[in-house]
Amino acid sequence: MTGEGLPVVRPPFDAGNDVGDEAGDAAPPRVAGVLLAAGTSSRFGDANKLLATVEGEPVVRRAARTLVDAGADPVVVVVGHEADRVRAAVADLPVKTVTNDAYEAGQSTSVRTGIDAIREVKGGEEAGEGYEKTGAGRDEAEAKVDAAVVALGDMPFVDPETVETLVAAYAAEAGAALAAAYEGARGNPVLFDARFFDRLAAVDGDVGGREILLTDDASALVAVDDPGVRRDVDRPTDLPERGDSDDG
Repeated sequence: MTGEGLPVVRPPFDAGNDVGDEAGDAAPPRVAGVLLAAGTSSRFGDANKLLATVEGEPVVRRAARTLVDAGADPVVVVVGHEADRVRAAVADLPVKTVTNDAYEAGQSTSVRTGIDAIREVKGGEEAGEGYEKTGAGRDEAEAKVDAAVVALGDMPFVDPETVETLVAAYAAEAGAALAAAYEGARGNPVLFDARFFDRLAAVDGDVGGREILLTDDASALVAVDDPGVRRDVDRPTDLPERGDSDDG
């Protein structure tokens, strides 16, 4: 996976922009996190890769914690295959879980489920309705969601600073669809401005938001020094040597 001709922007980014008052001290954007954790583990044998462990922590929990530690608000985890077990793995994190019963139809169904959940968060309203609340949760901000970072549940090696860099690039108006890139190669996660939510909810199959990213003029790659944006867990050999599975 290369950059596919997308422009590359590099930190540091100037957080100031023209949105808000003349002093440039407008409130930072509210960026949600959507973790796609509904799929099966066809190349991982009989075990569920999301429940395998990295340094004693389930893969899916580590991926969710990246969004939490980066300050995404709210963080929605989309579950499907073995939903109860995956939900339990993130139960102590301040996240919300939503179930995608159609997960076998492809990743796009999980994107749609996550985006629909994010769109229920509205200014000044309680956002708990329609969610399965997991863990302690966090107070809902009164502002609507401006953008969402879409991350993958089988990518536990992404640094929270990478998510923060995507948000900083977005706040600096470097683009409206921004993908993390390592050494010029496109990776995950990807940030999408709310203007794309309707299109994300309409995608089909296993493509997620790739078409938007590769065709919209507001797209860019954000250079990060994080090989984790290109590293997923598909097979047991993708785990560190000490990684093991809690999946029986």
